[in-house]
Amino acid sequence: MTTSDDVRSIALSLPQTTEKIAWSMPTFRVAGKMFATLPEDETSMAVRCPKEEREELVLAEPEKFWVAGHEAGSAWVRVRLAALEDLDELRDILLDSWRQAAPASLLE
Repeated sequence: MTTSDDVRSIALSLPQTTEKIAWSMPTFRVAGKMFATLPEDETSMAVRCPKEEREELVLAEPEKFWVAGHEAGSAWVRVRLAALEDLDELRDILLDSWRQAAPASLLE
């Protein structure tokens, strides 16, 4: 089972990532842009996800992904940490979100 400590460790291992408390929760940023948060009791995380892909994710794996009501209009999806298969899956999700926020110079 993946935990908030795993999220923190993997997120902070990505280039130029910083952790900052915002809205009373840990957030992870690259070049000042947020790419992940640990909301509520840190049993889930929110990550960037293009809206057109988000619906497909939620429909395919509703036990793993959902959209919080206040995030419905934005390009974010929630992920239940306990539902992830392993650290590789967590790493892939965080890396994908990081790439959406990172400046082009870091992606090269």
